[in-house]
Amino acid sequence: MIRFCSLGSGSSGNATLVEATNGITSTRLLIDAGFSLREIETRLQRAGLAPQDLDAVFVTHEHGDHVGCALALAERHDLAIWMSRGTWRAIGPAAAPRRLDFARDGEPIAVGDIELKPFTVAHDAAEPLQLRCSDGNTNLGVLTDLGSITSHMLEHVQGCDALVLECNHDAGMLANSRYPPSVRARIGGRFGHLENALAVEIYERSGGARLTHLVAAHLSRENNRPDVVRAAFAHARGSRPGDLVIADPVSGFGWLELN
Repeated sequence: MIRFCSLGSGSSGNATLVEATNGITSTRLLIDAGFSLREIETRLQRAGLAPQDLDAVFVTHEHGDHVGCALALAERHDLAIWMSRGTWRAIGPAAAPRRLDFARDGEPIAVGDIELKPFTVAHDAAEPLQLRCSDGNTNLGVLTDLGSITSHMLEHVQGCDALVLECNHDAGMLANSRYPPSVRARIGGRFGHLENALAVEIYERSGGARLTHLVAAHLSRENNRPDVVRAAFAHARGSRPGDLVIADPVSGFGWLELN
């Protein structure tokens, strides 16, 4: 069984918890740790856990709202930590945690009861990786930072039972925002962040009969709103708008189970 929750999702910080249970054993993975150590501890406690309950950390890319305290957290609590070599180089001079290892596009990683399948996405980072997490029966896709659709990305999220999907901005709201033109161009570019219409397209092209949980994540405070996201998905093929979960930047979302 897999269950997952968010400790917060937005430009101020991102962290997703994934837990797989197989009989008497459980494995807990933290995907990104985009907060301070103290804040991560507080948010883990809200989810009923402590840092010592974690088995590993996976860093998707080097941006501050994702890497956050990941290195310090892994070193302090002797956790395995995974990231791409490009991400490690982009983080810059830092002492390597004792259990640092490198992830590669398409190469599965066994972390206890969870198999991770990292894959590259179009985002303005050195070597960003997003994830498909599996316990052998159910699959969770995590897509929190990307600017455009690629066939490679779609291939890796096909047939998932749940999807955490970036819905960063509404294109119209971004175009009329107070952001400088250069920032609007970056966010709306193919290596920026995902607009609602593209998120709907990913959902329609990757979703199937197996998909039971859809989470809209990484909403912009300035250029999106939950009601706008729900409206965007209202007419999507196979969509059940009432079942859409919206990740909050502060509270994230509570545990969801895949059986």
